Amino acid sequence: MSKNILSLENIEKSFGKVRSLRGVDFKVDQGEVVGLVGENGAGKSTLIKIISGLFPPDRGRILWEGREVSIGSVKKARELGIETVHQHRLTVDTLEVSDNIFLGREIKKSFGPFKFIDRAAQRRRAAELMEELGLDQNPGRLVSRCSGAEKQGLEVARALQFNARLLILDESTVGLNIEGIKQLRRFTNKVTSGGVGCIFITHDFRYILDLAHRFVFMSQGRIVAELPNKDIDVKKLEEFIININLQS
Repeated sequence: MSKNILSLENIEKSFGKVRSLRGVDFKVDQGEVVGLVGENGAGKSTLIKIISGLFPPDRGRILWEGREVSIGSVKKARELGIETVHQHRLTVDTLEVSDNIFLGREIKKSFGPFKFIDRAAQRRRAAELMEELGLDQNPGRLVSRCSGAEKQGLEVARALQFNARLLILDESTVGLNIEGIKQLRRFTNKVTSGGVGCIFITHDFRYILDLAHRFVFMSQGRIVAELPNKDIDVKKLEEFIININLQS
């Protein structure tokens, strides 16, 4: 049985009079890919921002490996092992691949009282990460020369480097072609095969139908359905989603 990494219990969040989350229960297990699906405004982004430390919940409990925690900042989330790959990629085109992986958390070396970025060490470690992900990438290459899928790979590599226990992929298929989406799925499989949990946010579950172990569907701040992959009938599920969207 897989070990539970994250559990959210009865999470509520409002912004003024707008109730964004209404009693949400949500969990992710070790090595599990959970597809979080819903239209714009369903509550997906708010839920993810609570998990990644950007927003505090108004009420409810967050359990990390069975222990109640408060995730009050992105720094705290990262300390727990929660890493997020955002829809709008946080790569810097004018820097090298290795510099992007270590951006903000560089490897330093000392020279007397001074500290400098150890770019040789960063390139060596970046090369190891590229190999782990099956990404044919030169660590010294400028990111401006990378494809969209390769940039996503860099962000996944960054999460691996900093010992992610839970990887959040926020609409990561946006802007990718079919081959790019296939490559992103390969990255995700490699990461989760090592025991990392993954939340894959998407507006269309068909992008990750062969990847997610379980799908959680949100609408109007609530979880309205939760199905293991093996129980999914695509045609019936599409009809179900259409009905939800018509009612919202």
